[in-house]
Amino acid sequence: MKRLTLADCFDPTGERFGIPTYPWRCAPDDLATRRQLRSRGLRPGGQDVAAQILRPRRRREPLTAYLYRVDLARPVRPMTPARWAALAKANAARRRCPECGRDAGYVIPPTLGTCVTCAYPEEQRAA
Repeated sequence: MKRLTLADCFDPTGERFGIPTYPWRCAPDDLATRRQLRSRGLRPGGQDVAAQILRPRRRREPLTAYLYRVDLARPVRPMTPARWAALAKANAARRRCPECGRDAGYVIPPTLGTCVTCAYPEEQRAA
C-alpha cells in the first residue's frame, strides 16, 4: 500500500475519496468535527458527513476525522431530571464491584473487572 503524504490528502472536490478531503488542520471554518461542535454547544443533528480530514501516519492507516456543516448543526438537547438520574445510576453501576458487591469509591477498571481488593486479595492481606 502506498503511503499517503500531506499533499495526497487535499481533495476539496471529492474526486479521489468520494467526499471532500482536507489535510490535518486545513479544513474550512464552516466545517467542524463532533468535538468541535460540542464545544460550541452544538450537535450534528442528523446531517450526513460533509467532508473528512486525513492525517497521514508512518506505519499505519491515516487517521480520519469526519466533518459536519456548522450552519446545519443544532443545539445540544438540555439534560432533563430523568437523564441526570439515568446517568447517576449508570455511573453508580460502574463503581459497584460484581465480586463483593461493594461501592469501590472509584470506577472499576474494565481490565480488572472487579475492585482492586478482589482482584489482588493476596496483596491486601499482606498490607
